[in-house]
Order: sequence, then C-alpha cells, then structure tokens
Amino acid sequence: MSKRFTSLALTAHPPAAGRHGRGRSRRVVAPVAAVCVLVAGAALTGCGQQRDADVYTVLNSSTDESYHRWDAEAMARCGKQLGVTIEQQSVPAAQVMTKALRMASSKSLPDIVQFDASEMPTFADAGGLTDLRSLGLSTDDIPDGIVDFGSYRGTYYGAARSVNTLALFYNKDVFDEAGVEVPTTWAELRETAKELTQGKRYGLALSAGGAEDGVFQFLPFMWSNGGDETDLDSPRVVEALDYWKALLGDGSLSKSTVNWTQADVNDQFMAGNAAMMINGPWQVETLNTDKSLHWGIAPIPVPGAGEDSVGPLGGAVLTVPNTGDEAREKTAGKIVACLSSEQEQLTYALNSWMVPANAEAAAVWRERVPELDSLADQVAVARSRTGKLGAGWSSVSLALQSAFQSALTGQSSETALKRAQQRATSGN
Repeated sequence: MSKRFTSLALTAHPPAAGRHGRGRSRRVVAPVAAVCVLVAGAALTGCGQQRDADVYTVLNSSTDESYHRWDAEAMARCGKQLGVTIEQQSVPAAQVMTKALRMASSKSLPDIVQFDASEMPTFADAGGLTDLRSLGLSTDDIPDGIVDFGSYRGTYYGAARSVNTLALFYNKDVFDEAGVEVPTTWAELRETAKELTQGKRYGLALSAGGAEDGVFQFLPFMWSNGGDETDLDSPRVVEALDYWKALLGDGSLSKSTVNWTQADVNDQFMAGNAAMMINGPWQVETLNTDKSLHWGIAPIPVPGAGEDSVGPLGGAVLTVPNTGDEAREKTAGKIVACLSSEQEQLTYALNSWMVPANAEAAAVWRERVPELDSLADQVAVARSRTGKLGAGWSSVSLALQSAFQSALTGQSSETALKRAQQRATSGN
C-alpha cells in the first residue's frame, strides 16, 4: 500500500540532474506555505512594475557560456519572428526557484521561467503558473511521457525543448584491452567492474552524493528493480541500495562516491580513474574535448536479462507565470511555442546533445547523432520524478539523499531506508 506524503520543504536542486551538471550547489529550503503566499500574492495583484510592451524576459539557468549563447540566439530568432525583444536573466540552477520567489514577492515576475521539471510542480501547486494549452500550445507531437514531465495534476504547465536521462558510459580501449563485453545485467556489471578495477582505476564511477545528483543516479536502479518512490523501505528499494553497497564493498567504487557530483564523476572517467560511469548527455561536449578518449554508451544494466532499464527524465521546462496580465501571458505563450518548436528543439538538442521532446525532431536527431541512439531508447521508457508525487517529490529526494550517506558509510540499507520513509512521510 502506498503511503501518503506531505511536502513541507522545497529543494532547489543542483544543475546536474536538471541539465548540464556543472558545479556543486547547496540545497536551498523554503516552506511551501511561504511559496503559496508569495506566488498567490503575485498572481492576484498582477505585476507591480511598469514594463516595456515589446520587451519580454526569460528567467533561466543558462549560466554556462555555451548554453547562454545558444539560448540568446534562439530568443533572437523567435523575437524577430514575433516582433518583440526577448531577454534572458540567467542564474545557477539551484537559484531559479528562490529568484522566482523573490520576484513574485516584489510583483516583478518575468514573463517566462525555465524551471527544472522536478521543481515546476511546487510553483504550479501554489497557483503560480498558466495552463499552456489555454495559451494555444499543442502537445500533439509530444510523447505522453514528456507531456506528463511538463504537467501537474493533468494540466500542461511546462514545455520541454529537450529531455535527458542517464546511461552507462564506458572506455572502449579499456574494454578491448581486457577483452570484456559491455554489461547488460546487474550481475554482469558487478563482475565487469571488479575485473576492470586495477591500481588507481576503479571499475565504475557514479554519484551518490547528498544532493539531487545522487538521487537522479539511484533511480534507474530503484525503478528497474521494481522499487517505488511512495514506499522507500520496500524490499525492492533495499535491494537496489544493497547493490550499490556491494559495488562499494567489492572496491569497484571509490569511497569518494558519497561526495561526488555527476561533474566529478565525469572528471574521474576522463582522467582514466574509472573504466565506466553512470552519467548523462550533458557531459558529451566535455568528453569530446579529449580526442584520445574513445568512449561508448549503453543502457544502464538491469537486474535481469531482457528487462527495461527505467531511468528518470531530466531537463527543464518553459513556463508562463500567472501574473494577471493576460495580454503579456498570451505573447509569452507564443514565445514558449516558438522556443519549443520542432526546428528550435532540434537546433538546441544538436548543440547540447540532449534528446528533442518533439517526436519528429527526435527522429531526425537519431539520424544525426547515431552514437547516442541507445540514450534515445532510454528516454523512451524514462519516467518523471514528480509524476506520482508532484510537489511532494522534494521530501522524498531529501530523504533518499540522507539514506545514501548513511548506508554507504556503514548503516544497513534497511535501517537507512526505513528512516528515509519516515522522513518522507513526515516531511522532516
């Protein structure tokens, strides 16, 4: 039986799970009651600032030079098409929600906010977002799973330009030298990781840090094993965490795993300190800077042969805040429609190595980047982190983060996850 969750805290997640995974961020916690007051106040009273009628603002997390430039170019194209100027305000991913809340409190919300999809439900739950379908956006060419990714309680609030998930990256040269095959099951992964652990090189690198990075990386193991976010201390979830503990016990994982972000994992892989890693397509641009590194990509191994490797959908969604200014909201909707159009999605995805949300664009993407084809296969069966719990996901994430730290440093998985279930249920 599923247990009911009450969300009392909002977590601003680090950028790795949401998009491109550069850097480390502290968790920022704010009471949901405060979110509701701030957002509702902005929605009911409208915008407090006088705005230039032809200038529209997008709040996003495109702080990396490449992403900022790609977004600026897309906004320039859409602005020209719509006869408006579109400007972006970029802050680190962990600060998007807190920045939006401050702007809501001063009645100066931007016209569009790009939230990490795991955070969007909290703002939507407070009544702070506008139904994109009511602004004319269609979901006809978007797979159902990605529509759900941008929805809350059946209402479509967030348009994704691209999505991502995790996969198994491996060093082809190391595999060839050892004469081993790419693992497909947990048993094969454990055996291969042990065999490839030599000297300073570990067989596998992954992130089990006390942040959303670690949760994002644990979900493929939990979900593929039949575990569920509504029942964290179930035997299926315990088995998944025990599997991580076994890899650590074998010496196939570094003890530093409990501190690593996904960016740290990529650094270890590129330095030759890991033969395999769990990571996402946001690392491809960096991987390709080392021409001597020959890497491949495959689905994350599963408990039993032939089973689906079910990972989390990651990425951001474009939303239109409910400011009370219907005319600006309508134009903002047109901007979102342009930025998430098939051609713009394809351009963005080819730049960032993400998978387009639009089905037609994704088909073209597969042809253009066949080396990432298996990633597109994983996206096809991936799940939204907030699909079941909505705004309650933040409590589960925090509880799991604590469980990893405890279990991988000595506590039993069963005890750690029992405590996690209690924390998630109470919100403390």
